This record gives sequence, structure tokens and C-alpha cells, in this order.
Amino acid sequence: TETFKIVSGIYKRDLLRGGAIELDDRPVRYLVPAEAVADGIVYVTEDRKSEGIFETMGIAENLFGGLLAAGREKAWVINQQEMRQLSAEWTKTLNIKAINDNARVVELSGGNQQKVVIGKGLVQQPRIVIFDEPTRGVDVGAIAEIHQIINRLADEGLAVVVISSYLPEIMNLSDRILVCRQGRIVEEFSPAEATEEKIMYAAVH
Repeated sequence: TETFKIVSGIYKRDLLRGGAIELDDRPVRYLVPAEAVADGIVYVTEDRKSEGIFETMGIAENLFGGLLAAGREKAWVINQQEMRQLSAEWTKTLNIKAINDNARVVELSGGNQQKVVIGKGLVQQPRIVIFDEPTRGVDVGAIAEIHQIINRLADEGLAVVVISSYLPEIMNLSDRILVCRQGRIVEEFSPAEATEEKIMYAAVH
């Protein structure tokens, strides 16, 4: 989590001991998330309630917040019709289920709240999406839907990184599995050779 928060500009990388980050064969060091977003990098947080959603606002307002974060809209120019169209488009694309169009996000299930968080990232038109524990605290049905979203993004050509402590999820979604320990990559597996036992052993030894 900490490593990819550095990659996405949420945390600052130590200049002396923080290693190096390269994008398109050039070194990058983002001081704020907006700089990473401008380069097409979006981080989907593991903590949707504290960092991912505005609970007392509706779906449309939350998605519009994603556009503001990307600098694609101005905070002082809010077109209500465009906001509703944005909400309708992404509610359909991500299959977000709500009581009605005016429902507040706090009234949604955990799985649908998570889809709103994902939508906030995707409206920013990223080319790299970092999912941090994308199915934590959601029901089984929502897990399957979120996995479908992740697979679809990869099929569309986006680079997708999934950080997860749920090993079946990692093995189901990944083309490459990297095991990190104390901030370093210690092992890499292909899906064909990976087992839960091998991954756990690499993570602790």
C-alpha cells in the first residue's frame, strides 16, 4: 500500500533512499496526486469510507468529484445536466444499484459504494489503475462484479495493478504475481506456477 501511494503521489518518495520510479522511460517523482493523475495514474483506495467517497452526497456528486480531481472540470462551473448524464453512464457501466437517482452514497451497500470509488477513478480516463484491496468488506456478488470490471479494464489495454492480501483474488486476476516484503519485491510468479503456499512462503521468509 505505502509503495503505491508513493507511486500515485499520495506519499512523497524519499530522495536519498526511496528508490526510483520510471514512466515511459523517464524518472518521475510526484509531489501530489494531481501530478500522477495528469500522467494517467489513478489509485483506488482501500479505505473507501475515509478516503474514497463523500458519504452524504449522491452518486453524481461523487463521480463529479473525480473529474474535479483530474482537473477536467472547474469547481465553480457545475452543469447539473452533465453531472446527471455522467452518473447515468457510469451507474450503467459499473452496474451500481441504488434505491433511486437521488440516493446518498451512505445508503448504498458496501459493494455499490466500492463501485462508486472505482467510478471516481475511471472518470479520470487513466491508463494505469492501482486497486488497493478492491474487494475488502463487500459481499460475494459484488466481488465477482468488481473482478469483472478489473478484467475488462485489462482487456481494454489499461495497466492494472491489484494489491490484495486475499490470495485467491490475486491468483484469479493476475498475469504476473509479485510478492513484496519490507518494501522490496522478493519473488515473482506466473499464474501457472503460483500456489497459495508458495506466495505465503515468499512473503514471510
